[in-house]
Amino acid sequence: MNVFKQIYKKIKKYNKIVIARHIGPDPDALGSSIGLKETILNTFNEKKVFVVGAPAARHKYIGTLDKFTEDMYNNSLLIVLDTPDLKRIDGVDASKFECVIKIDHHPFIERFGDIELVDDTASSASQLVMELIKNTKLKVNQSAAEKLYIGVVGDTDRFLHYYTTAKTFELVSYIIKKTNIDFTNLYKNMYLRTLDELKFQNYIIDNLILTKNGFGYIKINQETLDEFEIDAPSACNIVNNLTFIKGMYSWAIFAYDKANDNIRGSIRSRGPIINGVASRYNGGGHIYAAGVRLSDFDMVNSLVLDLDKVCFEYEKENSNGENNI
Repeated sequence: MNVFKQIYKKIKKYNKIVIARHIGPDPDALGSSIGLKETILNTFNEKKVFVVGAPAARHKYIGTLDKFTEDMYNNSLLIVLDTPDLKRIDGVDASKFECVIKIDHHPFIERFGDIELVDDTASSASQLVMELIKNTKLKVNQSAAEKLYIGVVGDTDRFLHYYTTAKTFELVSYIIKKTNIDFTNLYKNMYLRTLDELKFQNYIIDNLILTKNGFGYIKINQETLDEFEIDAPSACNIVNNLTFIKGMYSWAIFAYDKANDNIRGSIRSRGPIINGVASRYNGGGHIYAAGVRLSDFDMVNSLVLDLDKVCFEYEKENSNGENNI
């Protein structure tokens, strides 16, 4: 029995299903989770399905979350999406569930699921949920399809990144044909920005530090966030807008996260592999896109030095620099 049928069989078996994802959720984590919930309920309307974890105000347009209660552990199936390791699961203790399914597209870190669908060539967890739907009797509806489409678009940055493949387009096309979603209208909520956010983006560009080895970064304190009336997740989200700056191989935004009393960091790259460094600083992710959570700005200084070294090594190995990016 292939992994898709194994997952479907477990979903069919359990009447109570909890869906979790990683801390600090992005559109893919939320889109895959809520999209899967709606798909399961559309297929088995008698089941109780909950999507748990801390909310993200920035992405509330994707859908609502459920408040976790201790009774959700009893006789339940846990499905963990978009999360490669136990420490990054938000809101639940995976060891307390009767059965655990892991669906993830990050490089493998550890096994924690009774059944695992892990494919680091997939663009997103949402793509994997689309593939699960295509290969089983799960019935996707228009609302669920919209969430999954948002998830794919979020992680690929509108199909820009290298892990966007022919398979990505095939599965997205399948979902669009299946549900007839108005996908062009979905971009409005994803990319609409306030004037304050655009002013803040200009502030980042004006104050970005670029090292001689091609690493760009900025550290943002609470005072600056308050000045622009913006929170840490929104600040770090701007990291994707800095992709095409000549001479900058990797870059990061570090912002104080008042809600969690730590430093939130988003790191991107156009060449140097960064996720190994991020994993040493309470983070992780893909080779060219990663995130970290740090206790203070002193740790940021240490991480900056390590990332600058990675850029130095990359530039040394690729003497023609930008031509190899």
